[in-house]
Parts: sequence; structure tokens; C-alpha cells
Amino acid sequence: MTALDTVRATYAEAAAAFLDLAAQVPPDRYAGPGLGNWDLRSLIGHAGRSLLTVTTYLDTRAERVDAEDAADYFAVVSRLADGTTRDAIHQRGVEAGVLLGDDPMAALRAARDDAEAALDLLEGEDVVIRTAGGGMRVSDYLPTRTFELTVHCLDIARATGLDFTPPTEALADTLALASASALRQGLGVDVVLALTGRQPLPSGASVVP
Repeated sequence: MTALDTVRATYAEAAAAFLDLAAQVPPDRYAGPGLGNWDLRSLIGHAGRSLLTVTTYLDTRAERVDAEDAADYFAVVSRLADGTTRDAIHQRGVEAGVLLGDDPMAALRAARDDAEAALDLLEGEDVVIRTAGGGMRVSDYLPTRTFELTVHCLDIARATGLDFTPPTEALADTLALASASALRQGLGVDVVLALTGRQPLPSGASVVP
């Protein structure tokens, strides 16, 4: 298998796990608390953007690679992040929730199918696409979507009380990307000390914007 084949398979597992979890959320819970200022509909809608952006970005091409890997992507996006960016992320989540419409699961399944179709069109070619972090190879971008799907599934599970265990490969890739991103952003020592029980992470520390 190529690098693209491997990360695509892991992404597909993460997407399937997300759809399975979202299908368990009762419709009457959508207006309830999700994450931060998001209600559950907005949280699920935001997570679903990890399906939508694959379709959107794979329809573009970049002339050069700006982000060499997934950790570089998060480092670039974090450097660009400010109050305005965070407000925009919040608003996009709200809008994504609204776009789920009256049948959220139908919308999410269609988004997953569109993403898979866009990946099929590559015919195995690891092209360079335009992303929020600049030009990236598809094989480097997909792990950022696996990360987002995995983390937000955990958010959904916490908000709803549903049991959820991420697919093993998706969780392993998410842990690896989190640690690599922490290192790029100067949080490597803090993370090691936290994971070994020496001290908690600094207040507000995050490897993503």
C-alpha cells in the first residue's frame, strides 16, 4: 500500500465511526450543549466539515507544498489563529449545523460519500492541493481530518454520555499527530511532563487553534 492508501483507509474508518456515533444521537438532543458555545448540532456540523473540506480541497491544485506534513499544517494554522479566526471557526460550525437540515444523518452520509468519490477520482495520485495551511499533499492533509473526526467524536460522546472508542489506527494517528504538533508549537516538554504525571499542562494549552 502507498502512503495515500494507508491514510485514506484510516480516514475512512474515522469517518465511519463518526457516522455511527452521530446516528446514535437522538434528534431532541441537537439543541443541547455540545462544546463551548456550540450546541450539539453545531458540534456535529463542525465535525462533518472534515468530510466536506476533503471534497472541496481535492477539487483544487497548488503549485508548491507549504505544509510538509499534518503537524506542520496545525502549526501554520495555529500561527494564523487569533480572536477573529476563532470567531470564524465558531460561526462556520454554527452554519455547518444549520446545513445539516431536517435529516442530519442523510446530509452526513452524503458528505462522506462525496469525499470518498473525490478520493476515488485521484486514482491513487498524491496531488498537492490548496488547504487552510497552504499547499499540501493529500496524504499529508487526510491525517488532519482523521484527527478532527476522532477528537470531535470524543467531544460528542462526552456531551451525550454515549460510549465511544475510536478505531485503533485513527486513535494512534491522532496521538502521534498531537505529540508532533505539540513539539512544533513548543509544548513538547510540557506534554511529556503531563503524560508522565509530573505536572498538568499549562492553562489553555492546545495543539490545535
